[in-house]
Amino acid sequence: MASAVFILNLKGKTIISRDYRADVPISAVEKFIPLITELEEENGCATPCLTHEGINYIYVQQNDVYLLALSKRNTDAMEMLVFLRKLADLFIDYFKELQEESIRDNFVLVYELLDEVMDFGFPQTTETKILQEYITQTSNTSQTQVAPPIAMTNAISWRSEGIHYRKNEVFLDVIESVNLIAAPDGTIIQSEILGKVHLKCYLSGMPELRLGLNDKVLFEAAGRTIKGNAVEMEDVKFHQCVRLARFENDRTISFIPPDGEFDLMTYRLNSNARPLIWVECDSIVHSGSRIEFMVKAKAQFKKRCIANNVKIIVPVPEDADSPRFQSSNGHVQYAPEQAAMIWNIKKFSGGKEFFMRAEMGLPSVHGEETNKHIKRPVQMSFAIPYFTTSGIQVRYLKITEPKLNYHAMPWVRYVTQNGKEYAIRQ
Repeated sequence: MASAVFILNLKGKTIISRDYRADVPISAVEKFIPLITELEEENGCATPCLTHEGINYIYVQQNDVYLLALSKRNTDAMEMLVFLRKLADLFIDYFKELQEESIRDNFVLVYELLDEVMDFGFPQTTETKILQEYITQTSNTSQTQVAPPIAMTNAISWRSEGIHYRKNEVFLDVIESVNLIAAPDGTIIQSEILGKVHLKCYLSGMPELRLGLNDKVLFEAAGRTIKGNAVEMEDVKFHQCVRLARFENDRTISFIPPDGEFDLMTYRLNSNARPLIWVECDSIVHSGSRIEFMVKAKAQFKKRCIANNVKIIVPVPEDADSPRFQSSNGHVQYAPEQAAMIWNIKKFSGGKEFFMRAEMGLPSVHGEETNKHIKRPVQMSFAIPYFTTSGIQVRYLKITEPKLNYHAMPWVRYVTQNGKEYAIRQ
């Protein structure tokens, strides 16, 4: 349980606070920034859970704000961390971004949410769709008291009763983001796949869904032969609607979904697969007055797949000017603010190779200074539909609703895209 929750800026100044139990002095928050500063100086980093003078400080940081919970009791630290992270996600759902400015602009709404998500220091609900049924961003001129949805007190707190659609559909997206760093010789320095299963549910009543994946652990536990590839997922995290006990017993993903969009699960995979798009970049400096680039890009994924909106960012010297480009596909533009040229390819089919040549003017400088740009890697962004790097597949998605007994149509889509860092060193 929490005694109080604070929203602070990076300087430790209180933006908004809510005292639930009145057993912690409000002045305790003033010691928060000095405490984490002292820990960072001593250990190089600060832990998310601190104790000082009998008061527990539990916090998360999002952009330029801290969400801080204070408690004098033996609090479940992990529960409070999860609550604060859920609270951050709730604010993002309402305001689109969580920053000091958005908190100040919506302070009335923030106070309403803080009153509902916690009662006397005990977390209640952080489900956006349920809270949005009676806490809205529009003014309400009616004086009638609005009762909370029944879902707030039900075992299924993430879904309201009485939902009805004329057409019952489920859209399932398997989205994988690839983070990769490769050496010039093709050696993979770092590679991982961050995946998520995203659902859009437009289903009536209280449907129960069962999802089957080509899970390696499931096949091995059942003693079944594996047809094709099976995937062994790591760091799997589920939405609270998934019945975890059933998944641990027989690896069945069974759940009653929230209404609308949500992430059913996220996972991570270590990958040593070769880069999906490989780029080689050679540069030649001519007498210190101009530099010439020869860039080759090759799609190393299945021929039947197509990468959309490929962007290849090639670093150039910061003082380069007068660019001239030639490319076998797409178009190239010079971005002086990034000290780079950007090669845009709208459609890049698997197995294809494209070439680009660029020439830029340079002031008369020494070669060593000119070559500094080579130390920066080539970066890429892309999206490949109908393809997953890990090979994960949806084997089935079964939908049952005993009371209404309707037929629902599931739609499944796969997308692979670049992660936060997808770079090839030159």
